[in-house]
Amino acid sequence: MASMREFVKSAGTVLPEIPKPEKKPSLNERFIWTGFALIAYLVMATTPLFGFGGPGEQQNQLAFLRVVFASTQGTLMELGIGPIVTSGLILQLLVGSDIIKLDMADSSDRAVFGTATKLLTLIVICGEAAAYILGGALGGACTASVTTNCLTPTRDVVIFIQLFSAGILVLLLDEMIQKGWGLGSGVSLFILAGVCQTVMWYGFSPVTFAVTSTQTAFFGFIPALISAFFTNTLPSIVVRNFEYPSLLTFTLTIVMILVIVYIEGIRIELPITSIKYRGFQGVYPIKLLYVSNIPVILVSALGANVTFFTELLYKNSSHSSWWLPYLGQWANANSTYPTGGLVYYMTSPQSVEQTIADPVHSVIYLLYLVGMAVVFAKLWVEIGGLNPKQVAKNLMDANVQVPGFRRTGLSIEQVLNRYIPTLTIIGGILIGLIAGIADLFGVFGTGIGILLMVDIILQYYQMLLKEQVEEISPALAGLIGAG
Repeated sequence: MASMREFVKSAGTVLPEIPKPEKKPSLNERFIWTGFALIAYLVMATTPLFGFGGPGEQQNQLAFLRVVFASTQGTLMELGIGPIVTSGLILQLLVGSDIIKLDMADSSDRAVFGTATKLLTLIVICGEAAAYILGGALGGACTASVTTNCLTPTRDVVIFIQLFSAGILVLLLDEMIQKGWGLGSGVSLFILAGVCQTVMWYGFSPVTFAVTSTQTAFFGFIPALISAFFTNTLPSIVVRNFEYPSLLTFTLTIVMILVIVYIEGIRIELPITSIKYRGFQGVYPIKLLYVSNIPVILVSALGANVTFFTELLYKNSSHSSWWLPYLGQWANANSTYPTGGLVYYMTSPQSVEQTIADPVHSVIYLLYLVGMAVVFAKLWVEIGGLNPKQVAKNLMDANVQVPGFRRTGLSIEQVLNRYIPTLTIIGGILIGLIAGIADLFGVFGTGIGILLMVDIILQYYQMLLKEQVEEISPALAGLIGAG
């Protein structure tokens, strides 16, 4: 373990790194850097891979998972934030299971964890880039009948270099924002951009599709609604055969957003007083969704990686292994959605029609999502420094105490133990249910995507409020951010 720690520290000296700002940038400067990162992401998400083609020119592999990982097939953002999330997931599982022993309350151990995450991210970028190329997600081999946009050894190398370079750039953009140059985190920012793009596409896309040999219709709900109004065919957009954005899915999306906003506002308010500023009284809020959106992201990362590598094995084997069909099955080499096996039940139904047609799949998927969300919620509380012991330490460091209790870390920890462990489990169950039910009913941008979008927007709103308070009264902002 000691040798591994030294290796990670040595590797950290040669890994690319964004330095912390010497002094905290102003809010306007942080807006500019955040905007720069967002523009860089959007440019990469629309820039086709050189030597391959562009977005949509191949069957969209794992399209049902791309919205969560801010990836776009055939572009520099083919991998999206997948490598960052995957490496974080692996290390969190290793630390949470005590296979790797790190004290996340210790600053030096947190630094080792951060460096190890970056190092593993680079390895995952290489692994995923190679897997996407070899597995056919970016096209197949050249044959006598297929000579364009097919993969050759030269193209493989060129595409690999592009994916690796884009992956490093995404990693550095995320690091730049998290180190104080921007607002929030790059991962959240890119997820928000990806989900918003999808929601806008479902709502306003002017693209048409063939209904019959002589009739076409708009894909986006709003253009379809306007068209139906002027052609007196309003009943036709209520469900639209459960295949395209409809009045039903639009209404469910709005309802789901309102439900998430309402639940996000539910919290327990623990009264606190300041030792340093006499007379100051306030509350320390503990949200019902205490773990925020992190467990959902981690569950998505787990499902995406298991599904992709199972698909890779299934489509590139002779199916002679007896266990492989139990792990996952696909109808043919061109299909993008599993039809059987474990990964089928780890993947949400693709429409309301599929939800109704296979209720067993729907129930098992919902139970899987809720169960894994609870597991990752408990892991994240321990690893992310959100456990009662660490929160009590943060409150002590902020010169805050709970009225009626002795000002000791143990006393505050005992108070927090009444709420945090319970809210962690309840929060995991709720976000799993919200994301799963929304997925089953085909809301715009997927249930997990909508949950992440609303949660990230609220986080940015609260962050901006805190920044404004900090500019007016740094002492008060310190108390607000004590947890």
